[in-house]
Amino acid sequence: MAQEPLATRWEGNDLVVLRNDKPADRIAAQDIRRVILVCERGDTPSDLSFALIDVGSDTVILPAESGIAGRVHFERHGFWMQKECVYWVDAARAPLPRALRPGLWLLRRQRPGYLRLPAAEIAPLIERWPLEGPQSWEQRKWARIAANRTLQPATKTPKSPGRAT
Repeated sequence: MAQEPLATRWEGNDLVVLRNDKPADRIAAQDIRRVILVCERGDTPSDLSFALIDVGSDTVILPAESGIAGRVHFERHGFWMQKECVYWVDAARAPLPRALRPGLWLLRRQRPGYLRLPAAEIAPLIERWPLEGPQSWEQRKWARIAANRTLQPATKTPKSPGRAT
């Protein structure tokens, strides 16, 4: 069961989904309401399992193999910062129905493939997910660094001994 190669790229103001290097879907940037990054084990780009892109009446599901992490984390920083629409959730807390994870019983994929479906079909499920954000990967990275600091920032500068004030 070989899968057709799937990729994403920006073309002007559109995020294009490619299958075998041919456009399969086009998402206008202005239509993107929310991006949900579903991650396993952590929140770095390599931990991405799949992404959901809310475009109003539809939701587009993209597997990590499509390169969507690069489109969201490393490209168009100004667009993502201004839009404030990137959310995060742990894959263990964001289950998808079996119908969205194709395959036979033992061979069923745990990650979904590319799919565009009506938002009404998945919205009730997403509402139960514990989303974090909105927060870009850069903001998230710096928040994690600040939270893991061993020394807290000083609130006052101590006076030197023996110095007259």
